[in-house]
Amino acid sequence: MRFALELAYHGGPWHGWQRQPNAPSVQQTVEEGLATLLRAAEPVHLTAAGRTDAGVHARQQFAHFDWPDELRADLLVRLRGLLPRSIAVLRIHRADDHFHARFSATSRAYVYELQREPSPFAQGLAWYYPHALDLVALAQASHRLQGWHDFGSFCRTGGAAEHNWCEVLYARWRVARGQLRFEVAANRFLRGMVRAIVGTLLEVGAGRCSLAEFEAIVAARDRSAAGRSVPPDGLYLDRVSYPSRLLSRWP
Repeated sequence: MRFALELAYHGGPWHGWQRQPNAPSVQQTVEEGLATLLRAAEPVHLTAAGRTDAGVHARQQFAHFDWPDELRADLLVRLRGLLPRSIAVLRIHRADDHFHARFSATSRAYVYELQREPSPFAQGLAWYYPHALDLVALAQASHRLQGWHDFGSFCRTGGAAEHNWCEVLYARWRVARGQLRFEVAANRFLRGMVRAIVGTLLEVGAGRCSLAEFEAIVAARDRSAAGRSVPPDGLYLDRVSYPSRLLSRWP
């Protein structure tokens, strides 16, 4: 039987989602917790919707695993009690046998949060960026990202992606309570893509890059043409969407 965990986590203490040989990861921590509670004779393997990098947070992450028997009804409560406070299991879903946390996703949404006013409560959760920005230019440049594009200019080299084409469903900025939020959704994302996009958009907002130059950067398909990546602190995997027929309520 296939099950899916719906998770949220603070990325600060972890070296990303993916299991690391010499560093703590979210995947390893949750897998070991599941194996302990299920008294598994073999390791429990989780496959996630996306591999968030070190320091990146998730408000909604999905990861599936297979188990031969029905799960105990109290597994969710016991797993929550076993995991560190920086990782929360929100729900457990019964998944269709063909469900795949990564390949069944129809879209993913990320948010990058900039703290415009100093706040001790935003440390590690947003990037403090008090510099002046042209919000109109930011909006115009972001709009040019929508649709199908080769995002090679915003892809970290060395990734395993077969191609760099993605369909961006929306890319927009919102201002709320001393924060500036970049929101973007797409059918898929490349490694380091959102942080590189935000860093380059900020060059536009700061007046150091024109809209025409930004369009040329997108068309270049060359990472060296784009701006620096912003820190991971403000990045959140915000939502992962699936066809409703693939997941059902459990227990």
